[in-house]
Amino acid sequence: MREFLWDFDGTLMDTYPAMVKAFCRAVTELGGQVSATETYRMMRQQSVGHAERTVAAKYGWDWQALRAGYQRFEPQYQTAPAAFAGAKQVLAAVQAAGGHNYLMTHRDRQALSYLQAAGLAEFFSDAVTAEQPFARKPDPAALNYLLDRYAVDRTRAIMVGDRNLDVDAGHNAGIAGALFDIDHLVTVTSHPEVQVDQLTELLTIVD
Repeated sequence: MREFLWDFDGTLMDTYPAMVKAFCRAVTELGGQVSATETYRMMRQQSVGHAERTVAAKYGWDWQALRAGYQRFEPQYQTAPAAFAGAKQVLAAVQAAGGHNYLMTHRDRQALSYLQAAGLAEFFSDAVTAEQPFARKPDPAALNYLLDRYAVDRTRAIMVGDRNLDVDAGHNAGIAGALFDIDHLVTVTSHPEVQVDQLTELLTIVD
């Protein structure tokens, strides 16, 4: 593989601590209660949207009110997320092999600022963020946009993410999927071609 399409949150950058803190605060502000452990589990196994809808349903809230609170608090806590160990090493190896790295995230363009601050932005050829009007993963529209724009050989491309929906999005775009499950929390249903708990393990497939 030499064409890598990357998820952002929980894959390249450890953004979950601030995400969990913001979510728990938003729940508390609405008069509810949820543990950090349960919040993290819902986000990792499904998505932030799943966590919002699940907790809102429990309390009979409009889930959009919970989302509004989360989106208000998250930028306050998400100040300087750290890159996961091995991220820079793998990105550089892909580039050194003559390949390319692309970002596909549901986060807004702030993700690019976080990559810049972590010294990772230079390794990316292009990015799709929340500002572009693509359907959310596992819909393959955003991946297809990148793959088609750069005439990527799909037999040498792989989508890397920390959830089943990332792998499913890759498969829906006709490419391989790699699941990064650092804490073995995911119940794997997406049949990834590669599964790792350390990003450096991906070096074995870079060619």
